[in-house]
Amino acid sequence: MSNSLFDRKIEFLKGVGPEKAAVLNKDLAIFTVGDLLQHYPFRYEDRTQFQALSQVFSAEQNYQIKGKLRGITVSGAVRKQRMTAFFYDHTGEVELIWFSGVNWLQKTLKSGTEYILYGKPNIFQGRVSFPHPELNPNLDVTASGLAPVYQTSEKMKKKFLDSKALSKIMKTAVDLVKEKISDPFPDYLLNSYKFVTKREAIEQIHFPTSQKALDRAEARLKFEELFFIQLKLFKEKGFNKKSFRGARFPYAKLLTSFYNNHLPFDLTGAQKRVVKEIREDFLSGRQMNRLLQGDVGSGKTIVAFLTMLLAIDNGCQCCLMAPTEILAQQHYIGLKEFADLLGIKIALLTGSSKTAERRVIHQTLLNGELPILIGTHALLEDKVQFKNLGLAVIDEQHRFGVAQRAKLWGKNRMIPPHVLVMTATPIPRTLAMTVYGDLDVSIIDELPAGRKPIKTTHQTDANRAKVFGFIRKEIEKGRQAYVVYPLIEESSKLDLKHLEDGYESISRAFPDLHISIVHGKMKPADKDFEMQRFVKGETQIMVATTVIEVGVNVPNASIMVIENAERFGLAQLHQLRGRVGRGAEQSYCILMTGKKLSKDGRIRMETMVRTTDGFEIANVDLQLRGPGDMSGTQQSGVLDLLLADLAKDQDILTEARNVAETIIKGDTQLEKPEHRGLAHHLQKMRKNHINWAYIS
Repeated sequence: MSNSLFDRKIEFLKGVGPEKAAVLNKDLAIFTVGDLLQHYPFRYEDRTQFQALSQVFSAEQNYQIKGKLRGITVSGAVRKQRMTAFFYDHTGEVELIWFSGVNWLQKTLKSGTEYILYGKPNIFQGRVSFPHPELNPNLDVTASGLAPVYQTSEKMKKKFLDSKALSKIMKTAVDLVKEKISDPFPDYLLNSYKFVTKREAIEQIHFPTSQKALDRAEARLKFEELFFIQLKLFKEKGFNKKSFRGARFPYAKLLTSFYNNHLPFDLTGAQKRVVKEIREDFLSGRQMNRLLQGDVGSGKTIVAFLTMLLAIDNGCQCCLMAPTEILAQQHYIGLKEFADLLGIKIALLTGSSKTAERRVIHQTLLNGELPILIGTHALLEDKVQFKNLGLAVIDEQHRFGVAQRAKLWGKNRMIPPHVLVMTATPIPRTLAMTVYGDLDVSIIDELPAGRKPIKTTHQTDANRAKVFGFIRKEIEKGRQAYVVYPLIEESSKLDLKHLEDGYESISRAFPDLHISIVHGKMKPADKDFEMQRFVKGETQIMVATTVIEVGVNVPNASIMVIENAERFGLAQLHQLRGRVGRGAEQSYCILMTGKKLSKDGRIRMETMVRTTDGFEIANVDLQLRGPGDMSGTQQSGVLDLLLADLAKDQDILTEARNVAETIIKGDTQLEKPEHRGLAHHLQKMRKNHINWAYIS
């Protein structure tokens, strides 16, 4: 597309000017003609069908009617004027009312003239009226076919920039540039998929001549949008694989010895598959950047340990960084048990580590005597220097910023360490392909043998006594329970059961039991003390906020009660439920809500009761909330989609990804003549401030 036209400031477009441009800049981030053309309609009104006034019976839909005006009157003080008129056809008559734009309407509307009315009626006690209807002269050709409806704001409307006005400006822009629109797609791609040209797609997305033409334009533009995201990621990924060599780890004696002699359980098929994928990375001679996804309790940590054994066997050190001290301690305790069996040194470094401990850790890291270091953000300190860091494992990836990960990545100046990123927040496949398209993704989609699926029920407040009775029965069997609340203090805005009230009511219901209380505003030492009491079984019930979402591992805890469950997102509900079901006993999750639930709230409860599959839950979450709100994706910079929808367009994304991968495999730098358009378009794309190809 011609740069000069595409980049022309919006204020210089006919019908805009400085004042309207300022509002478009601020409210819609439209600065140029190119920005305007990419402000697609969010729906279309079918102007092909006409009704008679006698057919108006619903206040929930728009009607389009041919008729004439009579009795136009203006009343009220100057600033509070209102205009009324009667509109009639051969079947009846209705009143029209306007409260704004009266001066302009007074000059343009004429009695006895035929108009096409379009609008939604008010129906009160059987009487029909139309507030602020759209009126077009019967000869106005723009009032036929599928009319675009654009996103606008109140400020825009005050500047006479409603959807119809925007549509007129859009028509000017399309007419101005359409002859100059070149197609970035090579001919073979257009022919293979029978895509319309870019020019036709832009014309039809704004001013469709038919539903079929609109569908074809949408298909082309959605594919293009997702294709270029994938092409960019593959191009960077290819560069990454060429530019960053990685240490080769050919020896696997330690892993084989541990696997044959010490592994206390059989690996699932999914775990074996992931270990194989990582092993292939270690033999490739390039740096591994792999995302390991697996539900809570699916066995990611043992996979990480087996991976560490490969690094240690080849003369390298490893570190595992976790977002909280509790989680770091948990990893340390779990892995120390395995490391001790092989006589491998392992240490823990957190903000609470004493100076003497730190001194020993720093020294043994530098001289290579310490092969495994587990820790929190403390691992990022400049003092923490490794002799030869070969593998960095990062747990709960979305809780660390890119700069922090980059610092860990730079702990080996000779050759970048291999990076394994773990997350227990299942990400839908389409989202993982888009956000982490330049990382290799491994998925553990099986739970270890012997684990019983958690039974989930949805209960209302009316059943509270029954729920308390069930908790008591389980505790009498020697089990423990969590009760989670969404807030710490009472909020005047939200009518929620807060933690303090919750603690009191649980104490009253179970006066003979010991109860822990944990929330985010407690001092770390106090929080840790309360959690340890629960871990040791000194307390039977833990009343908490979502601080336990990631962290506590208590196999004996078999009940999770979530109060005001409708206030939590699906991902959070799934994470909280994952705190139980870690032992061999049957575990339960009870979702407590009031009687009244929103449509989305009902879907969330039904989904949680129906399935424990984290990936299925993540897909429902994506459809309910959209990608921008999904955990850990906000920082990606690739989710500002204009037209495509990751929840609905999964097939298009998969196809676009396959095509992008094929093209980059055959032409890594897009240097072939037929790919010049693709290379030019990639350069024009707004560059992402985070290059995921360099920092996993």
